[in-house]
Amino acid sequence: VQLQACGGGLVQAGGYLRLSCAASGRTFSSYAVGWFRQAPGKEREFVASISDRGGSTYYGDSVKARFTISRDNAKNKVFLQMNSLSPEDTAVYYCAANSRLAFRESKWYDFWGQGTQVTVSS
Repeated sequence: VQLQACGGGLVQAGGYLRLSCAASGRTFSSYAVGWFRQAPGKEREFVASISDRGGSTYYGDSVKARFTISRDNAKNKVFLQMNSLSPEDTAVYYCAANSRLAFRESKWYDFWGQGTQVTVSS
């Protein structure tokens, strides 16, 4: 499966963005999808993940209650709604997929999108 993330941009602190991850392939509904982010000089961080049918979702501690992951398998898309953004959320955001479970660890994901930049100004 091929993934393409989009929706990033520059936003002020307290604002919101909605990222999209578009997938190719007819079996998208068989893949769990995760969002990860990486800021300059920092390790890649788990943001959120969703199971193949959307029944289970998981969030990193730093984004819990602010971010929401969802998916529309009919449109082969996964979304990340990001609210109450802060400068600490500035990073390149990646979506990734695997055919097993909605893991928190990036090493279990087999397919990665190219990333979209999110910049939050103070």
